Amino acid sequence: MHARAMDNLRFIRETMERAGSFTAVPGWGGLMIGATATFATLAAGSSASTGRWRAVWLGEAIVALVIGVWSMRRKARLAGIKLTSGPGRKFTLSLAPPLVAGALLTMALSREGIFGALPGLWLLLYGTGVITGGAFSVRIVPIMGLCFMALGLVALYVPSPWPEVLMGIGFGGVHIIFGAIIARRYGG
Repeated sequence: MHARAMDNLRFIRETMERAGSFTAVPGWGGLMIGATATFATLAAGSSASTGRWRAVWLGEAIVALVIGVWSMRRKARLAGIKLTSGPGRKFTLSLAPPLVAGALLTMALSREGIFGALPGLWLLLYGTGVITGGAFSVRIVPIMGLCFMALGLVALYVPSPWPEVLMGIGFGGVHIIFGAIIARRYGG
């Protein structure tokens, strides 16, 4: 009986250690997302064509989503943790609502021809999702979300082309900086 109890305690301790040290946020994925967002910033520029600018950034959102899902799955697999339970599930369920809200607001604002608010809106809502998802992760993740929100706030009030520049700084630079930190300190 004593040996079985000790085995159970060991299993519980190891499970808690893995859960506490694992962050579902992929550092290497963040670096890749930052690189593709930097490319999108250059490709979209401060384009005279709003349609082209939107198409580039919506394409980037799809690319970033694919990279994010792939790198989260890879990180969880390497850590021996199921992504559908624990930190990965909580992060995904917390990140998704602000992203869905951003997509719906993008459609509504675009239908009304209000494009100038999109960079600030996207940065704010993405930051909100990262903060809420980061509540179940390591401390640096919510800090990254705050950086996105701060850039989004500024982007709402500065004249063009600064909102587009701030998007590049956020989705490109912030992802690269925090991705490198997460990859280095928290296992990829």
